[in-house]
Amino acid sequence: MAQIVLVHGAYQGGWIWRDVAAALRAKGHEVCAPTLDGCAERAGSLRAGITTETHAAELAALLFYQDLQDVTLVGTSTGGMAICRAAESAAARVGRLVFADALALLPGEAVSGIVARPSAITTDLATGPSRADAEGRLFADLDPATRAFALARTTPHPRAVLEAPVMLDGFWDHPWNATVVRCKRSVNPPESHQRRTADRLRARYLEFDTGHYPMLSQPRELARLIAG
Repeated sequence: MAQIVLVHGAYQGGWIWRDVAAALRAKGHEVCAPTLDGCAERAGSLRAGITTETHAAELAALLFYQDLQDVTLVGTSTGGMAICRAAESAAARVGRLVFADALALLPGEAVSGIVARPSAITTDLATGPSRADAEGRLFADLDPATRAFALARTTPHPRAVLEAPVMLDGFWDHPWNATVVRCKRSVNPPESHQRRTADRLRARYLEFDTGHYPMLSQPRELARLIAG
């Protein structure tokens, strides 16, 4: 059975993987779905200095302290950036990467150069969608019960993760075993970005006919893909 780490994206926490994690555990897989620093139930730790790189360092430490081996590392949305950095930091422990409608930036790129956000509520430390934007755009394709579940748990995301250029050393030169999943009803990340990721990694490329949150809209299908 596989060891799997599920990494959430912006405005989320480990909660977003609830149904995918349950489906994977039911098949006997060992699953971690951590909430990253400053997010969701860890919003109380929000402070300056939380970046993609600090999030990735958390993930690399998780792999070490839990002594996880041959890990399937899954990232969605901005979680794709975190798994890139974590994978290059702990390459010996990573067996496979899965980008689920995820960002994978080149060194020096920032989210703002890839993704256009129509509205945001921003403070000195965090940024996030208004409730109306989350309900009417981000979660528009979800069924009402799932939409309510997600809306109640949406939190602002540390600003530097979304605004600062990413730092990567040798990630793009490593021969990763990778899969890229694009969600056809999602505008961001754009198709061109995800095809670039697949091309550069020589990855398997698949498409789901759903919005940006396949772990909420198609959890069983996504779990099957992650399990390989």
